[in-house]
Amino acid sequence: MAHALESGGSPKIKLSELVRLRLVAIRRGFWFRVLSRLDRGLVDLALKVAKDIRSEFLAKEISSVVKRLLEAFEGKIAKQMREVGVPLAEKMSRFAQNWGNRSARGWASDSGFIRYLTIMKLNACPCDG
Repeated sequence: MAHALESGGSPKIKLSELVRLRLVAIRRGFWFRVLSRLDRGLVDLALKVAKDIRSEFLAKEISSVVKRLLEAFEGKIAKQMREVGVPLAEKMSRFAQNWGNRSARGWASDSGFIRYLTIMKLNACPCDG
C-alpha cells in the first residue's frame, strides 16, 4: 500500500487503497489466514469511522497490517529472490569487482541474474552445503 509522508512526518494512509487491499485480500483468502481478529477489526473500524487517518499511532498500526498483507500477496519465488537471491548477487558482485570486473557493479540490481541465482540455490543439492 502506498502511503505518503505529510510535512509533519506522520504517514498518511489512503483509505481508498486500504478498501481495495481489503477486498483483494478477502478474495484471495488472505484476510482471515494472515490477520488476527484484532487486526481485521482495526481495519474494518477505521474504514467505517474515519474519513482520513490523522493519528500517527493508528497509521503505524494499519501500516503494519498492510505490510503483512502485502507480504502474503508476494509470490514464493519473489520472496526467495528478495531473501536469497539479492544477498547472493550482492556478494558475487563485490567479489567480481574486487577481482577487477567493472561491469559486475550492475549484477546486484539485475533482476534476471537475481532470479537465476535464486533458482540455482533452490535447486541445489542439500549435500552441497
